[in-house]
Amino acid sequence: MAKNKYSPSETKYKRWIKEGRGNGHGIDYLPWITVRDIPSDGRSHRVFGHKSQRTHHLLSDLELAVFLTLEWRSDTKDIREQFPLERQDTLNIALDNGIKHPTQAGVNLYMSSDFVIDSSDPSRQQYVIQAKYSQFLADPRVIEKLEIERRYWRLKKIPWFLVTELNVSPILTQNISWLYPAERDEIDDDVLLERTAFYGELFLQNPTRAVTDICKQLDSSYNQPVGSSIYEIRQLLANRCFYFDMSQPFHLLKGQDFMVENMGNLIGSRDVSNQ
Repeated sequence: MAKNKYSPSETKYKRWIKEGRGNGHGIDYLPWITVRDIPSDGRSHRVFGHKSQRTHHLLSDLELAVFLTLEWRSDTKDIREQFPLERQDTLNIALDNGIKHPTQAGVNLYMSSDFVIDSSDPSRQQYVIQAKYSQFLADPRVIEKLEIERRYWRLKKIPWFLVTELNVSPILTQNISWLYPAERDEIDDDVLLERTAFYGELFLQNPTRAVTDICKQLDSSYNQPVGSSIYEIRQLLANRCFYFDMSQPFHLLKGQDFMVENMGNLIGSRDVSNQ
């Protein structure tokens, strides 16, 4: 009987290595596993990364939530998802610790970490995240494989973290998901400054009014299509012109909840990132 197209094989691994999977940085990185390499259950995602300027392959909703959170962090420089571990190293770790190495159909699998992150934080310039739903942590076999991965990165002297859905704020993820697409909008610095000053003054004049009500009145007063003002604010927030408590639902925020960024620093950082 023919092998399932998703089944591992040494021939497939050799082809992936030849393709350069697991190598490169930024726009040139190729993930070891893509959404096309696993059976589709509707929970995988292909998402454009603003920092890497490429499409990222995420294999669960949890991975998507972690990815969006990492993308939003100002100190994140690069995110490499589905990063392969050197197989001989994981085989040695498994043997030394009496753990059965992952295999399928007689093939020793390449293990992978969900995210390898490069950061501008001098105290942690690189770290690794494995995203796993908490329900799977009751499985001893899952714990064994996580232990191989943990020991692998410890040998590399790179911090490794296990993240579950319990560590990810649903509201934070919803806010980032709402803002994220607007990061791709190209807006001139002069327009950002003008709009920030305009909305900043509007928020000061309406400190206790909900931002949604402020926008509805503004659209009506200027005879604009409904939603025009809220989209401009969305663009400003995506460009970090204002800050707000991302742990709070956006639609509940009031004028007083928005803080203006130092625009000199903002424009400077935009100039650097666009070079």
